[in-house]
Amino acid sequence: MRERREDGYEIDTDAGRLDVALVHRWLSTDAYWAMGRPADVVAASVANSVCFGVYAPDGAPAGFARVVTDHATFAWLCDVYIDPAARGLGLGTWLAQTVVAEIRDRGVRRIILATRDAHTVYEKAGFALLAEPARWMEIDLRGTDYGRVTSATVKEP
Repeated sequence: MRERREDGYEIDTDAGRLDVALVHRWLSTDAYWAMGRPADVVAASVANSVCFGVYAPDGAPAGFARVVTDHATFAWLCDVYIDPAARGLGLGTWLAQTVVAEIRDRGVRRIILATRDAHTVYEKAGFALLAEPARWMEIDLRGTDYGRVTSATVKEP
């Protein structure tokens, strides 16, 4: 899928266009939710997700988002990032709206995300607070060597 705005910015799902090293740098050094994320984890997450690249009129990368999905019932929009030099142009809102439209067109009816500070951006794409947050649970292993099981994280009985 490829979509172009009148100002020349593009969103493209062609994995071949993604600069994974740049995505790693963006996420691991400038995204509060992914600080320190290892390059191999970013590469694996990109390889196993539906990814959306945002590109400037000259073709330079300007943003990124990925969706973890079963392509049938559920999708999680995550790692939404716009390069600081391209912020303020409405690219984040456009990216969120484009992702939602693309995933809904694939038949997926539940899309979730988590955000600390961009609620208004995502509301413009149709997101709302969880209707029943008490129904959701999680396992959070982020503080344990990036979720990897190591001898230090395995407790003997």
